Amino acid sequence: MEYSSYNVNTPQWREITVGSHLPAELRKLAEIAHNLWWTWNDDAKKLYCDLDSELWKEVEQNPVLFLERINYEKLVALAHDENFVYKMDAVYSAFKKYVDVEPDHQRPSIAYFSMEYGLDEVLKIYSGGLGMLAGDYLKEASDSNVDLCAIGLLYRYGYFDQSLSMDGQQTVNYKAQNFGQLPIEKVMQPDGKQLVIHVPYADSFVVHANVWKASVGRIPLYLLDTDNELNSEFDRPITHHLYGGDWENRLKQEILLGIGGMITLRALGITKDVYHCNEGHAALINIQRLCDYINGGLNFGQAMELVRASSLYTVHTPVPAGHDYFDEGLFNKYMKGYPGKLGITWDNLMDLGRHNPGDKEERFCMSVFACKTCQEVNGVSKLHKSVSQQMFAPIWKGYFPEENHVGYVTNGVHLPTWCAAEWKKLFKDNFDENFFCDQSNQKIWEAVYGIPDEEIWNTRLKQKAKLLDYIKSKCSKDWLRSQIDPALSVSIFERFNPDALLIGFGRRFATYKRAHLLFTDIVRLARIVNNPKYPVQFIFAGKAHPNDGAGQGLIKQIVEISRRPEFLGKIIFLENYDMDLARHLISGVDIWMNTPTRLAEASGTSGEKALMNGVLNFSVLDGWWYEGYRKDAGWALTDKRTYQNEQYQNQLDAEAIYYL
Repeated sequence: MEYSSYNVNTPQWREITVGSHLPAELRKLAEIAHNLWWTWNDDAKKLYCDLDSELWKEVEQNPVLFLERINYEKLVALAHDENFVYKMDAVYSAFKKYVDVEPDHQRPSIAYFSMEYGLDEVLKIYSGGLGMLAGDYLKEASDSNVDLCAIGLLYRYGYFDQSLSMDGQQTVNYKAQNFGQLPIEKVMQPDGKQLVIHVPYADSFVVHANVWKASVGRIPLYLLDTDNELNSEFDRPITHHLYGGDWENRLKQEILLGIGGMITLRALGITKDVYHCNEGHAALINIQRLCDYINGGLNFGQAMELVRASSLYTVHTPVPAGHDYFDEGLFNKYMKGYPGKLGITWDNLMDLGRHNPGDKEERFCMSVFACKTCQEVNGVSKLHKSVSQQMFAPIWKGYFPEENHVGYVTNGVHLPTWCAAEWKKLFKDNFDENFFCDQSNQKIWEAVYGIPDEEIWNTRLKQKAKLLDYIKSKCSKDWLRSQIDPALSVSIFERFNPDALLIGFGRRFATYKRAHLLFTDIVRLARIVNNPKYPVQFIFAGKAHPNDGAGQGLIKQIVEISRRPEFLGKIIFLENYDMDLARHLISGVDIWMNTPTRLAEASGTSGEKALMNGVLNFSVLDGWWYEGYRKDAGWALTDKRTYQNEQYQNQLDAEAIYYL
């Protein structure tokens, strides 16, 4: 006799969210914690830190996790502490006054799409400059009361954490994010379930994505996550890693961002006047927009006219190799159903992504597709405009590069996020009360000349002291974890001179950033850093992409040199460059150095962040520094190339660096 098999003892797993219970009097703390407004509000951060400074450090300044872990009895006591309740109510009142302002409907509304957002180190959905710009863009849009919503991806593991082995080899670590402990919330449907969108990837299957919301002040950022049990084992990892996996997974991510992003807006009933692609990763929004118009009764030509008239593409990458190209076979695997929806042929669709329509050997380029389907295209600095015009010139045949319509908007940074608290207080005490609402008003800035030099210099010294304390604390933890010889650690700190000229270099470790220039002549460098009268010290930080062997080799070289006797304490490499480390570096060093290959720096905004903290720049005249440099307000290497031979040019630039 056969019996049916019942899997009564097999565990049936499902995800649940467990939250802490706050006393009713303190619920305002949770409301503030779930809006990223606190990331640029010093009083809000201080409110949490003052409750338990050690726990605040332990949870890496994550207020959601902080409230979950703090002792409940302590919270009950605080609920009856009149002094604390008064402080909390003051912060909450400022928060509500800010977020309750209606958006300005007199200006066009915008839907903004980006692969990454650098909002805070707590939310690991960024890797570098593109994400930093996008995060600052949302914050500034919030401060400026722009009617904007944003779309991105929620990565389970984000970008990698970096640690260094004893010999300086970069080690990549991926740590899963617990979404229930982040300052985000599920987007819920009327039936009480989380909103899930369904994205067609080919004729035969659909990918299901959870929808989350991060509130960035007044701006909603909707994040898509494919770690959903409805998906197959091949599709759940689509959003596991930022820029992770192979080209097929990259295409899957870009379909989710573009097509899935538009489906999300439709599910939420959101329509906007302008649709903004931040880099070519998001270009497929225009595929879905074309489909929507054609479903509404328009033909392809009419739909294209409407899509182009309301689309904007910002290009960040100055070299063609940095753009996304997909082989026709791979592109066909996921997009073969779209020509039928658009009423065009497959070749027509491929040609929209080619510089040369009809060239069967040319792959589909997302950036070319964005240029052809967006009315406005802009680079991110004045110089980058010219570079982009040259790069995209083959798209518009018959025109000189300078005649095409690629423009520029130089990248900026969000002052309340990157300006140290001490500087903000100095500005508040001496500038017009409307300063933070009118930052581009040069007449307001002229008040800086009325501030005594001693007060400005003392503010700089405080920032430098904070950086040095931060470095000692960070290095002690990092080196203990890496099991570095304690005698070496002691020697480094003993030789670190707090009065030396401190030069910082922090950015992604790609070879074109040319961090190696400083080490062209080791003997001369040793003389410079060991000058008894004018000592100089260098601090390096940055990650190399896991697949970039040359970048990783450069990090290893710098670490090895830093441990030579003549450079101990004079050159230091700091692990795991993130937003927290960046804030300390750009406000605490004396000089911020940047030495990219000419015309390879699209904008580069770290120098702008340094500048607003009273730090001088030393950079090649490229990116924003080409526009920002003023004589006697920093140092510059010329924008002109002397040698076509890259090795000779590097040697010349190295000599100029040593001389300056």
